[in-house]
Amino acid sequence: MSSRIGAFMLLILLFFHICYVSALTNGLDASALQALKSEWTRSPEGWEGSDPCGTNWVGITCINDRIVSISVANLNLEGKLSGDISALTELQILDLSFSTGLSGPLPPNIGDLKKLRNLILVGCSFSGQIPDSIGSLEQLIYLSLNSNQFSGTIPASIGRLSKLYWFDIADNQLEGEIPVSNGASSPGLDMLLETKHFHFGKNKLSGVIPEKLFSSNMTLIHVLFDGNQLTGKIPDSLSLVKTLQVLRLDRNRLNGVIPSSFNNLTNLNELYLANNKFTGSLPNFTSLANLYTLDVSNNTLEFSPIPLWISSLRSLSTLRMEGIQLNGSVPVSFFSPLQLQTVILKHNQISGNLDFGTSYSKQLEFVDLQDNKIDVYREVDNKRIQVILADNPVCGEVANRRSYCSAIQHNTSFATLPTNCVPCDPGREPNEACRCVYPYMGILYFRSPSFSGFSNNTNFLLLQQSISGFFKKFSYPVDSVGIRNIRENETDHQLLIDLLVFPSGQESFNQTGMAHVSFAFSNQTYKPPPIFGPYIFKGIQYSHFSDVRGSKSSNKSIIIGAVVGAAVLLVLLTIAGVYALRQKKRAERATGQNNPFAKWDTSKSSIDAPRLMGAKAFTFEELKKCTDNFSEANDVGGGGYGKVYRGILPSGQLIAIKRAQQGSLQGGLEFKTEIELLSRVHHKNVVRLLGFCFDRSEQMLVYEYIPNGSLRDSLSGKSGIRLDWTRRLRIALGSGKGLAYLHELADPPIIHRDIKSNNILLDENLTAKVADFGLSKLVGDPEKTHVTTQVKGTMGYLDPEYYMTNQLTEKSDVYGFGVVMLELLTGKSPIERGKYVVREVKTKMDKSRGLYDLQELLDTSIIASSGNLKGFEKYVDLALRCVEEEGVRRPSMGEVVKEIENIMQLAGLNPNVDSASTSRTYEDASKESGDPYGKDSFQYSGNFPASKLEPQ
Repeated sequence: MSSRIGAFMLLILLFFHICYVSALTNGLDASALQALKSEWTRSPEGWEGSDPCGTNWVGITCINDRIVSISVANLNLEGKLSGDISALTELQILDLSFSTGLSGPLPPNIGDLKKLRNLILVGCSFSGQIPDSIGSLEQLIYLSLNSNQFSGTIPASIGRLSKLYWFDIADNQLEGEIPVSNGASSPGLDMLLETKHFHFGKNKLSGVIPEKLFSSNMTLIHVLFDGNQLTGKIPDSLSLVKTLQVLRLDRNRLNGVIPSSFNNLTNLNELYLANNKFTGSLPNFTSLANLYTLDVSNNTLEFSPIPLWISSLRSLSTLRMEGIQLNGSVPVSFFSPLQLQTVILKHNQISGNLDFGTSYSKQLEFVDLQDNKIDVYREVDNKRIQVILADNPVCGEVANRRSYCSAIQHNTSFATLPTNCVPCDPGREPNEACRCVYPYMGILYFRSPSFSGFSNNTNFLLLQQSISGFFKKFSYPVDSVGIRNIRENETDHQLLIDLLVFPSGQESFNQTGMAHVSFAFSNQTYKPPPIFGPYIFKGIQYSHFSDVRGSKSSNKSIIIGAVVGAAVLLVLLTIAGVYALRQKKRAERATGQNNPFAKWDTSKSSIDAPRLMGAKAFTFEELKKCTDNFSEANDVGGGGYGKVYRGILPSGQLIAIKRAQQGSLQGGLEFKTEIELLSRVHHKNVVRLLGFCFDRSEQMLVYEYIPNGSLRDSLSGKSGIRLDWTRRLRIALGSGKGLAYLHELADPPIIHRDIKSNNILLDENLTAKVADFGLSKLVGDPEKTHVTTQVKGTMGYLDPEYYMTNQLTEKSDVYGFGVVMLELLTGKSPIERGKYVVREVKTKMDKSRGLYDLQELLDTSIIASSGNLKGFEKYVDLALRCVEEEGVRRPSMGEVVKEIENIMQLAGLNPNVDSASTSRTYEDASKESGDPYGKDSFQYSGNFPASKLEPQ
């Protein structure tokens, strides 16, 4: 009898278990995903059962019982993408990349996924027309359809995607003209004012590039139209896009003259115009001071001597002027740009002597002058430089053949894989510990690298360290990475590198780990060092997964039958209770959604929940989960108030969480006042507050995460970012604007009280943002010019007048900003080895001499990368005015901003153009230099992949 009772109780428990599990996934979502799976002849391992959320299906992420992410990149999927996917109305991320077995058209109703933010289908075999309904995905930020077989035209409806950041349709079969808007009746790509990336290369696009496509309101940084069939002239409107960094128009059928208005694109790093039908002469591009690559090869330009202005391009690294009817001799100064590595001048009519002189670039590696008319070559005394003079008169006599008279292969055998390990079985490779495992392999395609020299392996070692550091710091299941087979595609000059990613702790990846690693590349979460430029990754099919599909018990149907029978008997007794329980949970969930401040602890403080503008109230559990229980790996710094942690929200957005330690907790009213204040601070040069947590006696502030760390990291070389003179001016202007906003436009005004280089952060475009308001004070009364307060701040930046009087004013911030301005000049901390930068500058400067005779104090990278420092003296004068002993003699921050704008105009810069990345990377940069989110790491848990959904 007791055994029967026990069995009956077991059935009851099983019944309640099933009721609970079935409630984990929304019914419509579960059905839609099952229908999607049924269309695939091969689906991910572990997609078993009827409850994707409850049983943790690989690559599936759920929030509140709804499926919000499907990230199953490189899981060897096969089949079609079913229209049933449109039922997943809460879906935010869809990543099916690197599965070549996925084919057929995209469903026309894909536009029903109104909350979709990332649509990533890189490297599949999808075909047919891109659905016009994609233009209905109003939340879309990433649209990556590259490396498929799409045909037809670009849907004009995409112009409605006002939030689109990344637009990549390269390497397809798309044809027709680039669509632009036609009044209010038809949208077009000219409406994409927030988009940073137009990657349209390697298609069959035709017609002219519309004049209307570009405008001064656009924020594009990459325009890649290479390898199409575009005709006509380059539109004049292109020169209005001042943020542009990379422009590829090569391998088209463009004609007319190359516009001199390109000189307006002062942030341009890469300019590819090769293999078109341009005529006329090559314009003088002296204004392009940040240009790394210039390629004008194979155009029918007028006969002309080699341009003398080339030697003024101090950042130039790669110059290709093949087959453009150059004549005359090569000037000795031609090879003098400091960063110059590669020069291609073959198939011209260059004559006379070739002499490198003594001022040639120390970076120079490769010079190709074959098929010209050079008579004499004075050999350069540098074995590193490879010179090709084949098919020149100097190589006419067989008896006089030298090494430079034959073609030299321009490549490298560099690899970071171990060479002293015992050989592995086929398919396996040795990791850093010489353990034979199955690595995940693929090819990195760098579409426009800022270098071309292959003999300097530092760049490739930096890349390997960057990728390895990224995976380790972000707690991916990766042991190490290796690169090999570095080569250049001679057709489009893309840099191709084989990448091997080794699993951690096992001989192969499981499917969850594979999905996470693949997503890092498909979603562009990993950012390489700046010199490598834009890239795509094509993963190679992986078939060595360690997880095995669980076997199905032969008794499963018997158990289910018994449970169902018991359920029939119990349903009348339990239905009311289950229904009531679920209704209660739904009501609680609805309350939490409708009232985001429900967790505000009013019982202890009797203070109403704060009134915020755009910020969110987070629960402790939410922030605990997104930081992996506030792990040490996610600790990115802190101070007396507590610590700062890096985390990732379920939406994929990266955040920085400032968590106060118990001893430094404010009162509820003060904390409420602080978050109400910060939620009203909205300026592009001030770090944005996203929310707060006042749960479980915790006080936490949640900020946007800024990728490139602090200004101090860059000045010290720790971040691997090199700042030239123009970049430092832009950083000074940006941080000055942020501070001026706090002083003059915030309501009420704010005194920061701790301005220093550690509290100025740099985003992905190196735009400066003022951060850390932990010591800030309000100036509530407009008539009150000071605040009496205990002296706080950082030595070296501290206003001496404030220190002596305890009277805090906006001019105290001005003093700290002046110290930062001097720090930008020297690269050193304000107090270093007992020397104070303010005193050092005042002591050593001599206004009667050039640069005030301060060369000895300057950061060497300023002169090395910038040459003529226009506006330098006025900059020093302004900085010293900011650090005057008496506050009344210092300018206001509004006046400082205007002065810096004037200095920028003297330097030939437009102060109204937003910052864009023109940084270079130190050759000895540490592995952190490739970390796109700063100097430390974050961890994530669950199935949701790391991503960056709200780029700057």
